[in-house]
Amino acid sequence: MPWIDELFGVRKPILAMLHLDPLPGDPQFKQGDAMRQVVEHARADLRALQSGGVDGIIFSNEFSLPYQRHMQFVTPAAMARVIGELLGELRLPYGVDCISDGLATIELAAAVDAAFVRGTFCGVYVGDGGLYDNDFSALLRRKAALRLDALRMLYFINPESDRNLDTRPLADIARSVIFKADPDGLCISASAAGQEVDDGLMRSVKQAAPDVAVLCNTGCRLDNVAAKLACADAAVVGTTFKVGGNFRGRVDPERVRVFMAEVDAYRRGL
Repeated sequence: MPWIDELFGVRKPILAMLHLDPLPGDPQFKQGDAMRQVVEHARADLRALQSGGVDGIIFSNEFSLPYQRHMQFVTPAAMARVIGELLGELRLPYGVDCISDGLATIELAAAVDAAFVRGTFCGVYVGDGGLYDNDFSALLRRKAALRLDALRMLYFINPESDRNLDTRPLADIARSVIFKADPDGLCISASAAGQEVDDGLMRSVKQAAPDVAVLCNTGCRLDNVAAKLACADAAVVGTTFKVGGNFRGRVDPERVRVFMAEVDAYRRGL
Protein backbone atom coordinates (compact mmCIF):
# COMPACT_ATOMS: atom_id res chain seq x y z
CA MET A 1 0.00 0.00 0.00
CA PRO A 2 1.54 3.32 -1.03
CA TRP A 3 0.53 5.29 2.06
CA ILE A 4 1.64 2.65 4.54
CA ASP A 5 4.96 2.17 2.73
CA GLU A 6 5.52 5.93 2.70
CA LEU A 7 4.61 6.54 6.34
CA PHE A 8 6.74 3.74 7.78
CA GLY A 9 9.46 3.76 5.15
CA VAL A 10 9.39 0.00 4.55
CA ARG A 11 7.32 -2.76 2.97
CA LYS A 12 5.19 -4.84 5.34
CA PRO A 13 5.73 -2.67 8.46
CA ILE A 14 5.55 -4.01 11.99
CA LEU A 15 3.56 -1.75 14.32
CA ALA A 16 4.49 -2.49 17.91
CA MET A 17 2.00 -2.12 20.73
CA LEU A 18 3.24 -0.11 23.68
CA HIS A 19 0.90 -1.23 26.44
CA LEU A 20 0.61 1.36 29.19
CA ASP A 21 0.30 0.28 32.81
CA PRO A 22 -3.04 0.78 34.60
CA LEU A 23 -3.85 4.48 34.74
CA PRO A 24 -5.49 6.64 37.42
CA GLY A 25 -9.13 5.65 37.75
CA ASP A 26 -8.54 2.13 36.43
CA PRO A 27 -9.45 -0.71 38.84
CA GLN A 28 -5.87 -2.06 38.72
CA PHE A 29 -4.29 1.32 39.54
CA LYS A 30 -3.75 0.79 43.25
CA GLN A 31 -3.01 3.07 46.18
CA GLY A 32 0.68 3.92 46.04
CA ASP A 33 0.92 3.64 42.24
CA ALA A 34 2.19 6.77 40.52
CA MET A 35 2.09 8.26 37.04
CA ARG A 36 5.85 8.74 37.10
CA GLN A 37 6.24 4.95 37.26
CA VAL A 38 3.80 4.52 34.36
CA VAL A 39 5.96 6.93 32.35
CA GLU A 40 9.22 5.16 33.21
CA HIS A 41 7.83 1.73 32.34
CA ALA A 42 6.61 3.13 29.02
CA ARG A 43 10.02 4.71 28.43
CA ALA A 44 11.77 1.39 28.97
CA ASP A 45 9.40 -0.39 26.60
CA LEU A 46 9.79 2.33 23.98
CA ARG A 47 13.57 2.04 24.09
CA ALA A 48 13.37 -1.75 23.76
CA LEU A 49 11.02 -1.54 20.78
CA GLN A 50 12.93 1.15 18.95
CA SER A 51 16.33 -0.43 19.52
CA GLY A 52 14.91 -3.76 18.34
CA GLY A 53 13.99 -2.29 14.97
CA VAL A 54 10.18 -2.06 14.83
CA ASP A 55 8.66 0.30 12.28
CA GLY A 56 5.95 2.09 14.27
CA ILE A 57 4.49 2.42 17.77
CA ILE A 58 0.88 2.25 18.97
CA PHE A 59 0.24 3.59 22.47
CA SER A 60 -2.75 1.90 24.12
CA ASN A 61 -4.34 1.78 27.56
CA GLU A 62 -4.16 -2.01 27.43
CA PHE A 63 -4.53 -2.50 31.18
CA SER A 64 -7.50 -0.18 31.72
CA LEU A 65 -9.54 -3.35 32.27
CA PRO A 66 -12.49 -3.61 32.01
CA TYR A 67 -12.60 -1.12 29.13
CA GLN A 68 -15.01 1.82 29.06
CA ARG A 69 -17.09 2.58 26.00
CA HIS A 70 -17.12 6.24 27.03
CA MET A 71 -13.91 6.97 28.89
CA GLN A 72 -13.61 9.08 31.97
CA PHE A 73 -11.53 12.15 31.11
CA VAL A 74 -8.58 11.09 33.26
CA THR A 75 -7.71 8.18 30.94
CA PRO A 76 -6.82 10.06 27.73
CA ALA A 77 -5.34 12.82 29.90
CA ALA A 78 -2.98 10.29 31.50
CA MET A 79 -2.13 8.81 28.10
CA ALA A 80 -1.33 12.28 26.78
CA ARG A 81 1.01 12.87 29.70
CA VAL A 82 2.93 9.67 29.00
CA ILE A 83 3.22 10.35 25.28
CA GLY A 84 4.20 13.98 25.92
CA GLU A 85 7.02 12.93 28.23
CA LEU A 86 8.31 10.47 25.61
CA LEU A 87 8.13 12.70 22.54
CA GLY A 88 11.81 13.62 22.81
CA GLU A 89 12.76 9.95 22.40
CA LEU A 90 10.27 8.93 19.72
CA ARG A 91 12.02 8.26 16.41
CA LEU A 92 9.22 6.37 14.67
CA PRO A 93 5.71 7.16 13.41
CA TYR A 94 3.30 6.63 16.27
CA GLY A 95 -0.40 6.17 16.76
CA VAL A 96 -2.88 5.87 19.61
CA ASP A 97 -5.71 3.58 20.64
CA CYS A 98 -8.00 4.52 23.53
CA ILE A 99 -9.45 1.05 23.69
CA SER A 100 -13.20 0.81 22.95
CA ASP A 101 -13.67 4.60 22.72
CA GLY A 102 -13.29 5.90 19.18
CA LEU A 103 -14.02 9.51 20.07
CA ALA A 104 -11.36 9.59 22.80
CA THR A 105 -8.91 8.00 20.36
CA ILE A 106 -9.42 10.70 17.74
CA GLU A 107 -9.26 13.53 20.28
CA LEU A 108 -6.10 12.12 21.87
CA ALA A 109 -4.54 11.89 18.40
CA ALA A 110 -5.19 15.59 17.94
CA ALA A 111 -3.57 16.42 21.28
CA VAL A 112 -0.36 14.43 20.70
CA ASP A 113 0.09 14.81 16.92
CA ALA A 114 -0.35 11.10 16.25
CA ALA A 115 0.09 9.99 12.64
CA PHE A 116 -2.56 7.27 12.87
CA VAL A 117 -5.20 5.72 15.11
CA ARG A 118 -6.43 2.19 15.62
CA GLY A 119 -9.84 1.45 17.06
CA THR A 120 -13.39 0.13 16.92
CA PHE A 121 -14.97 2.89 14.89
CA CYS A 122 -17.90 1.01 13.35
CA GLY A 123 -20.19 -1.96 13.90
CA VAL A 124 -22.43 -3.39 16.64
CA TYR A 125 -20.99 -5.93 19.07
CA VAL A 126 -21.87 -7.90 22.18
CA GLY A 127 -19.49 -9.28 24.77
CA ASP A 128 -18.61 -9.30 28.45
CA GLY A 129 -19.06 -5.52 28.56
CA GLY A 130 -22.58 -5.73 27.17
CA LEU A 131 -24.00 -4.38 23.92
CA TYR A 132 -22.27 -1.50 22.16
CA ASP A 133 -22.33 0.24 18.83
CA ASN A 134 -20.15 2.79 17.10
CA ASP A 135 -21.40 5.81 15.17
CA PHE A 136 -18.72 6.42 12.57
CA SER A 137 -20.76 9.30 11.12
CA ALA A 138 -20.16 11.23 14.35
CA LEU A 139 -16.52 10.13 14.67
CA LEU A 140 -15.59 11.18 11.15
CA ARG A 141 -17.30 14.53 11.60
CA ARG A 142 -15.29 15.09 14.78
CA LYS A 143 -12.12 14.18 12.90
CA ALA A 144 -13.04 16.73 10.24
CA ALA A 145 -13.85 19.40 12.83
CA LEU A 146 -10.40 18.91 14.39
CA ARG A 147 -8.80 19.33 10.92
CA LEU A 148 -7.16 15.91 11.12
CA ASP A 149 -7.18 15.42 7.37
CA ALA A 150 -3.84 13.61 7.37
CA LEU A 151 -4.69 11.27 10.27
CA ARG A 152 -4.72 7.65 9.09
CA MET A 153 -7.48 5.46 10.54
CA LEU A 154 -7.07 1.72 11.08
CA TYR A 155 -10.46 0.12 11.71
CA PHE A 156 -11.17 -3.03 13.67
CA ILE A 157 -13.84 -4.90 11.71
CA ASN A 158 -13.87 -7.97 13.98
CA PRO A 159 -12.71 -6.76 17.42
CA GLU A 160 -11.03 -9.13 19.86
CA SER A 161 -13.24 -10.83 22.47
CA ASP A 162 -16.60 -9.51 21.23
CA ARG A 163 -19.09 -10.98 18.77
CA ASN A 164 -20.20 -8.94 15.79
CA LEU A 165 -23.98 -8.86 15.50
CA ASP A 166 -23.60 -8.24 11.76
CA THR A 167 -23.71 -11.76 10.36
CA ARG A 168 -22.43 -10.93 6.88
CA PRO A 169 -19.09 -12.46 5.82
CA LEU A 170 -16.19 -10.28 6.95
CA ALA A 171 -15.26 -9.52 3.35
CA ASP A 172 -18.74 -8.07 2.77
CA ILE A 173 -18.44 -5.95 5.92
CA ALA A 174 -15.09 -4.71 4.65
CA ARG A 175 -16.61 -3.64 1.31
CA SER A 176 -19.43 -1.81 3.08
CA VAL A 177 -17.13 0.03 5.50
CA ILE A 178 -14.86 1.07 2.62
CA PHE A 179 -17.81 2.46 0.65
CA LYS A 180 -19.18 4.44 3.58
CA ALA A 181 -16.10 5.52 5.55
CA ASP A 182 -13.04 5.24 3.29
CA PRO A 183 -10.78 3.70 5.99
CA ASP A 184 -7.01 3.70 5.54
CA GLY A 185 -6.62 0.21 6.97
CA LEU A 186 -8.60 -2.78 8.21
CA CYS A 187 -7.38 -4.71 11.27
CA ILE A 188 -8.20 -8.41 11.28
CA SER A 189 -8.20 -10.05 14.71
CA ALA A 190 -8.63 -13.41 16.40
CA SER A 191 -10.70 -13.93 19.55
CA ALA A 192 -8.18 -12.39 21.99
CA ALA A 193 -4.85 -10.61 22.24
CA GLY A 194 -2.05 -12.95 21.25
CA GLN A 195 -4.35 -15.39 19.43
CA GLU A 196 -3.52 -16.25 15.82
CA VAL A 197 -5.59 -14.78 12.98
CA ASP A 198 -6.82 -17.19 10.33
CA ASP A 199 -4.84 -16.73 7.09
CA GLY A 200 -7.86 -17.48 4.92
CA LEU A 201 -9.87 -14.76 6.66
CA MET A 202 -7.16 -12.18 5.96
CA ARG A 203 -6.93 -13.28 2.32
CA SER A 204 -10.69 -12.95 1.88
CA VAL A 205 -10.64 -9.40 3.22
CA LYS A 206 -7.62 -8.49 1.08
CA GLN A 207 -9.36 -9.79 -2.02
CA ALA A 208 -12.39 -7.66 -1.14
CA ALA A 209 -10.25 -4.61 -0.34
CA PRO A 210 -7.26 -4.64 -2.71
CA ASP A 211 -6.69 -0.87 -2.39
CA VAL A 212 -6.91 -0.69 1.43
CA ALA A 213 -4.19 -1.77 3.86
CA VAL A 214 -5.06 -5.02 5.63
CA LEU A 215 -3.30 -5.62 8.95
CA CYS A 216 -2.83 -8.83 10.90
CA ASN A 217 -3.91 -7.52 14.28
CA THR A 218 -3.22 -10.40 16.69
CA GLY A 219 -1.13 -13.53 17.04
CA CYS A 220 2.03 -12.75 15.05
CA ARG A 221 4.93 -14.79 16.41
CA LEU A 222 8.45 -15.60 15.33
CA ASP A 223 7.33 -18.92 13.85
CA ASN A 224 4.44 -17.53 11.79
CA VAL A 225 5.23 -13.91 10.95
CA ALA A 226 6.36 -14.67 7.39
CA ALA A 227 3.08 -16.47 6.69
CA LYS A 228 1.04 -13.63 8.19
CA LEU A 229 2.87 -10.96 6.19
CA ALA A 230 2.26 -13.01 3.04
CA CYS A 231 -1.47 -12.45 3.63
CA ALA A 232 -1.41 -8.90 5.00
CA ASP A 233 0.16 -5.51 4.27
CA ALA A 234 1.37 -5.00 7.85
CA ALA A 235 1.14 -6.51 11.30
CA VAL A 236 0.38 -5.22 14.79
CA VAL A 237 2.54 -7.02 17.34
CA GLY A 238 2.34 -6.89 21.13
CA THR A 239 2.34 -10.06 23.21
CA THR A 240 5.20 -11.84 21.45
CA PHE A 241 7.56 -8.95 22.26
CA LYS A 242 7.01 -9.41 26.02
CA VAL A 243 9.30 -11.35 28.36
CA GLY A 244 8.41 -15.01 27.88
CA GLY A 245 5.61 -14.05 25.49
CA ASN A 246 3.53 -13.10 28.54
CA PHE A 247 0.83 -10.52 27.76
CA ARG A 248 1.28 -8.87 31.17
CA GLY A 249 5.07 -8.66 31.00
CA ARG A 250 7.46 -5.93 29.92
CA VAL A 251 9.02 -5.75 26.47
CA ASP A 252 12.08 -7.97 26.01
CA PRO A 253 14.65 -6.23 23.74
CA GLU A 254 16.15 -9.52 22.58
CA ARG A 255 12.78 -10.95 21.55
CA VAL A 256 12.14 -7.78 19.54
CA ARG A 257 15.55 -7.98 17.85
CA VAL A 258 15.18 -11.65 16.88
CA PHE A 259 11.63 -11.14 15.62
CA MET A 260 12.59 -8.15 13.48
CA ALA A 261 15.57 -10.04 12.04
CA GLU A 262 13.08 -12.65 10.81
CA VAL A 263 10.89 -9.90 9.34
CA ASP A 264 13.86 -8.31 7.60
CA ALA A 265 14.82 -11.67 6.09
CA TYR A 266 11.29 -12.03 4.76
CA ARG A 267 11.34 -8.52 3.30
CA ARG A 268 14.58 -9.17 1.47
CA GLY A 269 12.80 -11.92 -0.44
CA LEU A 270 9.97 -9.69 -1.67
